[in-house]
Amino acid sequence: MKNRLLKSTPSFPQPLLHFKEIIPCQIRFRENRFVVQVEIKGKQFRAHLNNTGQLREFLTPGKLAFCLKRTKPGKTSHQLIAVEDKNKGALIDTQLQMKSFEAALQKGFITWLPGYRLIKRNIRLGNSLIDYCLGSALGEVYLEIKSAVLRQKENALYPDCPSLRGQRHLQELISLAENSRRAIVLFIAALPEVKAFRPNQKADFRLFQILTQAQAAGVELRAMRLFLEPTQGTIVLDNPDLRVILT
Repeated sequence: MKNRLLKSTPSFPQPLLHFKEIIPCQIRFRENRFVVQVEIKGKQFRAHLNNTGQLREFLTPGKLAFCLKRTKPGKTSHQLIAVEDKNKGALIDTQLQMKSFEAALQKGFITWLPGYRLIKRNIRLGNSLIDYCLGSALGEVYLEIKSAVLRQKENALYPDCPSLRGQRHLQELISLAENSRRAIVLFIAALPEVKAFRPNQKADFRLFQILTQAQAAGVELRAMRLFLEPTQGTIVLDNPDLRVILT
């Protein structure tokens, strides 16, 4: 019998993305949906924010946060990417969450997507754009990412406010599953030390109901835990298959 090389299962945590310089800052106030005023070494700057959620628990005056300097500064000179949580960084930048997912997929760290590769981003389905189409020898998968950065003790929650857009995305995934297509919604719990993901029923009970319908229709509900390690300048994947609790 020929010897076969067995691919080992990766251990965690694993680094995903690295930055040359993480800049500590303090939150001053949120100017609008996309701009936060921050203080760095006693000076005030405008930082771009890639997250349209409310983030009330994080964007409080005096809160320690972490920025990157923008290579092409315009109306903002910095990019706010994370806020201190449990002595690490809650990764609130949704674009970096998606880049982290892509890095984890490319490195083979997502145990429930073995052999899959990125085929296309932003796929039009009905009236919505779904984040990814992935493919392997087993076929195609449609995957939508949602950012879960609201902490409730040891749980990561989504959403932090009503989300009609999120409801529409789930309805499109249900339609796929009902037509025998593999569909996944992935909640990125970008918080250190959380042990599970839960839908935030208080913020959007209708979305919770649709999630329950989606699971019954065959849509896979997945979650992964990652966070920023500010001392190392690295986004770390801590758990690629975090527990999902619907109750």
